[in-house]
Amino acid sequence: MPLVLALGSNLGDRESTLRDAVRAINAVDGVSVDAASSLVQTPALKLAGVDHSAPAYLNAVVLARSALEPHALLEHLQRIEADHGRVREERWGDRTLDIDIVTFAHVLVDDELLSIPHPRAAERAFVLVPWLQLDPGAMLPGIGRAADLLAGIENDATEFEAEPLW
Repeated sequence: MPLVLALGSNLGDRESTLRDAVRAINAVDGVSVDAASSLVQTPALKLAGVDHSAPAYLNAVVLARSALEPHALLEHLQRIEADHGRVREERWGDRTLDIDIVTFAHVLVDDELLSIPHPRAAERAFVLVPWLQLDPGAMLPGIGRAADLLAGIENDATEFEAEPLW
């Protein structure tokens, strides 16, 4: 089934981490990467709001296909995060790698472990901007067109010069 993943990193060698993450996602048995956006940079977003004193994030979106069910995919993605030094000490804290499932076909999930579509994707330029690079007609199921959602929020995403991720 088709899926959209959002990747972000604001600690360490951000670009290298995102490249490695895309390769690791593609290496998961039952998952294949179809495309990856270019990189965008955004200020860190914390629980209290935008934090310009924290390291900026590099973000990208990956389009992929999965034969796994959503919770099994989540386990693999969390292992990839951990393999790249991700620690979960502070909610919305700085991190070496964050991988979120934005959409998973038209599957809806809402439990203590996982929410699909991602509950804040509609509010995040760092998800919508790179997603629209790959799919100008992108739709967030049950919410609306990504282009319309982006038009309604502050767009703080800037291009980041880098070789293609995929």
